[in-house]
Amino acid sequence: MPTYEYLCEGCGHRFDEFQSFKDDLLKVCPKCHEEKLRRLFGTGAAILFKGSGFYETDYRSDGYQKAAKAEQEASKPKDAASGNGSAAPSSTETKKTETKPSNPST
Repeated sequence: MPTYEYLCEGCGHRFDEFQSFKDDLLKVCPKCHEEKLRRLFGTGAAILFKGSGFYETDYRSDGYQKAAKAEQEASKPKDAASGNGSAAPSSTETKKTETKPSNPST
């Protein structure tokens, strides 16, 4: 439910109201009790779609999409990009061996 901003044109009282989309507009000012309320345009009434079905980034410009693709390609490992399929570890990787302490018997 969005938060709407109201302004009374009679007394100048400004306040926010948490309302459902289907609720009627407020007409009476809670401060002066006159019917001079006006709902202001604010950020509370906006709808923002989130989730796997719709993103605001789905419709980015072509330049942005090309730059993102180039960045994704640059971040891929060299072996995966060349497609040689070798699973040999690189020279920078070291093998770890496990050693267990011996228990002296009493």
